[in-house]
Amino acid sequence: MNNCVGHTLPQQALFRPSVVERHNTACQRSSGNILCIVPSASKAEDVPSHKSFLSSRFLGKTPYVGKGNPLKQNLRTVAMSPQALLAADPASELARKFKLNANSELEVSICRPTSESPIQIDFQVAYDIGSLVLHWGVIRQTRREWSLPSHYPEGTKLYKNRALRTPFTKVGSISSLRLKIDDPEIEIVEFLILDEAEKKWYKHNGRNFQVHLLKQGNQNPHVSVSGNPNIIVPEDLVQIQAYLRWERKGRQAYTPDKEKASVAYVAITIDLLFRENDRGPISLDNTVACSVFQEEYEAARMELLQEISRGMSIEELRSKLTKKTEVKPASREEKTHRVESHEGGISDDLVQVQAFIRWEKAGKPNYPPEKQLMEFEEARKELQLELDKGTSLAELREKIMKGSISTKVLKQLKAKKYFSIERIQRKERDIMEILNKNVAETLDEKTSQIAPPLTVLELLAKSIHEQDGESVLNQKIYKLDNKDLLVPPTSSIPPGSLLLEKSCETPFTKGLMIDQDYQTHNSLCPLWPNSHLGCELTAAAAWLQTMSSWPGHDSRQELQSVTRGCDFPVDDDGCLFTRAIQIEIDGGDYAGIPFVLRSDDKWIKNSGLDFYIELGNGSIKSRKAPGDGSGVAKSLLDKIAELETEAQRSLMHRFNIAADLAEQARGSGQLGLAGILVWLRFMAMRHLIWNKNYNVKPREISKAQDRLTDLLQDIYKDSPQYREILRMIMATVGRGGEGDVGQRIRDEILVIQRNNDCKGGMMEEWHQKLHNNTSPDDVVICQALIDYIKSDFDISVYLDTLNKNGITKERLLSYDRAIHSEPSFRRDQKEGLLRDLGNYMRTLKAVHSGADLESAIATCMGYKSEGQGFMVGVQINPIRGLPSGISGLMEFILKHVEDKSVEPLIEGLLEARVELRPLLLSSHERLKDLIFLDIALDSTVRTVVERGYEELSNAEPEKLIYLITLLLENLALSTDDNEDLIYCLKGWKHSMEMSKQKDDQWALFAKSFLDRTRLALSSKAEYYHQILQPSAEYLGSLLDVDPWAVSIFTEEIIRAGSAASLSALLQRLDPLLRKVAHLGSWQVISPVEVAGYVEVVEELLAVQNKSYTQSTILVAKHVRGEEEIPDGTVAVLTPDMPDVLSHVSVRARNSKVCFATCFDDNILDEFRRNSGKLFRLKPTSDDIVYSEIGKTEPEDVGPVQAGDEQAPPSVTLVGKHFSGKYAISAEEFTNEMVGAKSRNISYLKGKVPSWVGIPTSVALPFGVFEEVLSNDINKEIVSQLQLLKEKLAIGEFDALLNIRKMILQLASPIELVQELKGKMQASGMPWPGDEGEHRWELAWMAIKRVWASKWNERAYFSTRKVKLDHDYLCMAVLVQEIISADYAFVIHTTNPSSGDSSEIYAEVVKGLGETLVGAYPGRALSFVCNKNDLNSPKVLGFPSKPIGLFIKQSIIFRSDSNGEDLEGYAGAGLYDSVPMDEEEKVVLDYVADPLIMDKNFRNSLLSSIARAGYAIEELYGSPQDIEGVVKDGKIFVVQTRPQM
Repeated sequence: MNNCVGHTLPQQALFRPSVVERHNTACQRSSGNILCIVPSASKAEDVPSHKSFLSSRFLGKTPYVGKGNPLKQNLRTVAMSPQALLAADPASELARKFKLNANSELEVSICRPTSESPIQIDFQVAYDIGSLVLHWGVIRQTRREWSLPSHYPEGTKLYKNRALRTPFTKVGSISSLRLKIDDPEIEIVEFLILDEAEKKWYKHNGRNFQVHLLKQGNQNPHVSVSGNPNIIVPEDLVQIQAYLRWERKGRQAYTPDKEKASVAYVAITIDLLFRENDRGPISLDNTVACSVFQEEYEAARMELLQEISRGMSIEELRSKLTKKTEVKPASREEKTHRVESHEGGISDDLVQVQAFIRWEKAGKPNYPPEKQLMEFEEARKELQLELDKGTSLAELREKIMKGSISTKVLKQLKAKKYFSIERIQRKERDIMEILNKNVAETLDEKTSQIAPPLTVLELLAKSIHEQDGESVLNQKIYKLDNKDLLVPPTSSIPPGSLLLEKSCETPFTKGLMIDQDYQTHNSLCPLWPNSHLGCELTAAAAWLQTMSSWPGHDSRQELQSVTRGCDFPVDDDGCLFTRAIQIEIDGGDYAGIPFVLRSDDKWIKNSGLDFYIELGNGSIKSRKAPGDGSGVAKSLLDKIAELETEAQRSLMHRFNIAADLAEQARGSGQLGLAGILVWLRFMAMRHLIWNKNYNVKPREISKAQDRLTDLLQDIYKDSPQYREILRMIMATVGRGGEGDVGQRIRDEILVIQRNNDCKGGMMEEWHQKLHNNTSPDDVVICQALIDYIKSDFDISVYLDTLNKNGITKERLLSYDRAIHSEPSFRRDQKEGLLRDLGNYMRTLKAVHSGADLESAIATCMGYKSEGQGFMVGVQINPIRGLPSGISGLMEFILKHVEDKSVEPLIEGLLEARVELRPLLLSSHERLKDLIFLDIALDSTVRTVVERGYEELSNAEPEKLIYLITLLLENLALSTDDNEDLIYCLKGWKHSMEMSKQKDDQWALFAKSFLDRTRLALSSKAEYYHQILQPSAEYLGSLLDVDPWAVSIFTEEIIRAGSAASLSALLQRLDPLLRKVAHLGSWQVISPVEVAGYVEVVEELLAVQNKSYTQSTILVAKHVRGEEEIPDGTVAVLTPDMPDVLSHVSVRARNSKVCFATCFDDNILDEFRRNSGKLFRLKPTSDDIVYSEIGKTEPEDVGPVQAGDEQAPPSVTLVGKHFSGKYAISAEEFTNEMVGAKSRNISYLKGKVPSWVGIPTSVALPFGVFEEVLSNDINKEIVSQLQLLKEKLAIGEFDALLNIRKMILQLASPIELVQELKGKMQASGMPWPGDEGEHRWELAWMAIKRVWASKWNERAYFSTRKVKLDHDYLCMAVLVQEIISADYAFVIHTTNPSSGDSSEIYAEVVKGLGETLVGAYPGRALSFVCNKNDLNSPKVLGFPSKPIGLFIKQSIIFRSDSNGEDLEGYAGAGLYDSVPMDEEEKVVLDYVADPLIMDKNFRNSLLSSIARAGYAIEELYGSPQDIEGVVKDGKIFVVQTRPQM
């Protein structure tokens, strides 16, 4: 045989097993080069019987692997015949048969009909019973993992987003199926077969079937080439190549178990491989020199075949291999370690460890193979550099092989996942399982405008202050049982005081009678500290300079030092008089006076603590809360402000006060809990004082935390509607704990100092601070010390960690036990300090950091610590009932929490949150710990995403969308009412599927859900602002919090959550989607070329009644859709998305105002920066060209020259009069009786095609409202209305609201009721009163609301602009039965954006049309349709409206004024149409809507809408503005008017 292979032989045509070849009439053309490979089987029933391409043994004779002398023989060369050589015959096809069971056989055949056509894989199964399904996926060359193809046969279903299921077609007993593979990247098709009826899987020897699609050589993957089918591959070369691969991979050592299972031992001896060359013989020791997995051996063979296919001869290949490598005998040490050193003396196992360390430091990125090789070389260079510096190999090994690093590397190597990302397998779940619909009710607290009367003590104090004429520094009232104690600031020791050891005792003086119930003849004396013994007039206060407490301050000591008291006289009738003490302080820099009271042997304290009155150097600042306290839990916030001085003494005081107020907060509902959150967050953000002149033990703080969090846990259990805000409260508070958990903070700092000989300097100052009053700052200080030590004692690192966490040098000095010094340690202390501070951090976090991830996991999973002085004997038991597998999830999270690749970690975090969710919804005994863990997991998601922003800078849209789905799921898990978020999530997931399927509308679909998600986030932000910001402003003012901190309070809350990260991802994705969907940066609603001065406003609504004196381009952040456009405005630019057919859009077009939505924040920012400058806008139908008009340009800038004012059109109304009829039928609709709306609907009846429905109608004609007013039963209301109209006439526009309220009080004349009932029943409409009097009252209220809308602000100011006489405006009411619509639509039969009369433009919404014509956020589905091809509508945008309105069978009362559709003035939409019953708001799930998901249904419905519009336009002979609904597929038109 010839041992040389020509250049034209494709490598994929070389393989061992024989394959049945056959001709197929369907494939009698040029065939592709494809290989069908299925894992080898040992069963005899396989047809034909042969081995797998990936052999599990060596070819030829088995190599010698025993001990002793080597075999002295040459390896036998083996001839290989091709498994299939498709190039030899254009009609050839690969085929193979397999036994599924005793009676069934599977045949798989592959061909390519032409060189340009896709690969065809045919499956045939002889199967008598049941229906079969192919469960399959593909493996691509660039991504070696299971994935899904972009195209697949019709009828294929997606299974759990992981696989495809394609049904077989059964004819008789033969089931068949054909796949077409057109993606050149697909290398393998992997599949199983499922009998759905029997629920039985068919596998190949317990493994998946595989079809390998291997392409030809380098010429062209789809071009067939011929070659010699007889190949000789010397086996010794395969063995050498296998050895080289093993050496290239670092000479990996495998465990004996793995070797026994799947490793072939290769013995290559001197005699075995004796080949002479210029470098001498290739030789190895006669023992096992290397071991390789069978895949490695066969991979080596494939590499050689690749070289042969490129034209290299066997001899050239042999020469290349033997020159390249000289294999030396293994040394005894190498035999032991199975690792061979390179020339530099660095063994490969050290290189592997160093490479692993580099990989971990880089954040465990997912390196491609070529980068992995580079990393190995860089690792080797780093080690060599250490050797060059003089480090010995033994020292180097000891240095980098510390801890468990070698075990980690070995695990990576064994798992064959070195430099690869580990991922968890998420369970398949229905996303609706995490749906929450807990809506919190806001209880508005009624606030009294009458100030409460002053108490007796307050009256007394007031009289004294007025008499003295002095300013008050501080004043506080303490409760003594049911009595009051007023403490004003005082000065100096008064006469009659008794000096004690460390304090003095002063009797009260008799004053006014205050109560008759308190009977006592005993003495009442205050005890207060004396800071200097022996001084008769010494100030009783702590020195401000040092902020230290008074000497020896301890209540127990004070009690022992009292020697006598003084008696109080009592009135003869037993009435108790006020007692007072006046103390004058002459000078001195004093902080305050602590004191207690004594009545005979009874000591009176303030809730077990000392009383304390604060002194100051100036008048107290006036603390005025904004407004009257509306929108907040005023009484609670006032109480908090009253107790703040007490709360500042220590965190123990603050947490105990919060616990005391918890029930009051719960009773105040959402606003009460918001007040607690605001207060504690002010504390957490260090806007309030944590500790002031009070020494508290850590265990007391811990106990107070524990008490508060227990109470919050109870509210969480009982009130699911408040869980979201409760989570935020708990995030500001540590977990706390009973017993000695807190005390260990004191004890263990001593262990650190003792173990590491660091008893002075900064460590001693910190020790004193910890003993006096520990706080969350200590967690930061501990971390700063750890970072400082790790940085090799770089003090800037210490300071940087402190500053990043809000701790400045000034704050360190402000502690009661100030920290003046900076850390300074010896190098020999480094290891011990890192160990002990790391342990101590665990103790600190156990108390202060409830939401710290590591601490929260340890608390829930349980831990026990023994020895080393840290948490000794502390044992936390695991939480009962944890889901199976949660322990592994937690290990995965902690292991990868610092990884650079964020997707796998976020998947793990979310899987853990979903697994824990059932426990969080229960009344678990340790619910608090579960809540803290969930908060920690949630917070970690946000930090991980922010860390991964750099990785996402050039990410493809699909990757960003996947991350968005993860963040949406995370946000939904933390939200009480998450229905909108869930439906957004479903939409994003479907957009990913559309992208995979190469749907040309996937980006347009995704853009709609991007817009909807933004709306959801905006709504959430507004909700937070509404609930939290008023409380922040009110309480912040009372507590003198920095106004800047108050102003951004809600903003910072939002930034701290995952909503902010999600918003950032949406911002990145938006331009990418717009580019793919060809949307551009603008949607031009009214394309008018204009010039004007840029004016930036927050919302259009705020300026709608303003008149600009020069042509103005408004840049408005918010445009709802119902606003008027201000006079003088020539353009409105906004990031908001009002519907093209909304009121403001119609107004803009009618007024020739340029109106556009801008999707690019950069463009809008440019306009904002140029506020006040003159710009020209030149719009097209989908873009706007803008430029600044320079001073040197001509002043004439077009038809709207800057400075010109547009004269408003003059519109004249003709008044209408009562015709004598309260109600009329459709046949009676005339110009004198009703408006155009009623007349048009009557005209359509019987003239439109039969498939277009027209609702039955009656009306209350013009003049009925005025007639009702003139009725005697409404006489008083008329007089009130007259007064209000007079106020309105002089510009008191607040009267508009009162006019509307007054109209709603009108009574209905009996004649009106009778006539309306008769007309409705005669027309076949139901009469509301038949269901009860209350139903008629609802109808009557709806009628009055229509009339009252004449005085709504928008309509009133609109008529003023055109100088329309408001008194002549008359309102008829069109009465129609409501059609319970599936969809509603508005049609403009001439495209309003482009003015193209050949194109119909329409918008469609789910439910009633009020969401389309009203101010409901989001966009409708929009489409255009050419009038010459009404069967081909083109979707311009998918819907993003989150809300749909639905209603049961009811009546609607529509406004129909004589001020609508006038020439030169479009009054349509100014007035209200009111249904009798309230609509139900439904959060829309578009993924379940056939209009969105079913292309055929969508096309049919949109075509029907377009045809209806075209028919009505033809009927009138002019462009029409049409409103209608769809019910059960039928089109109904409810009104039409000329398109303006």
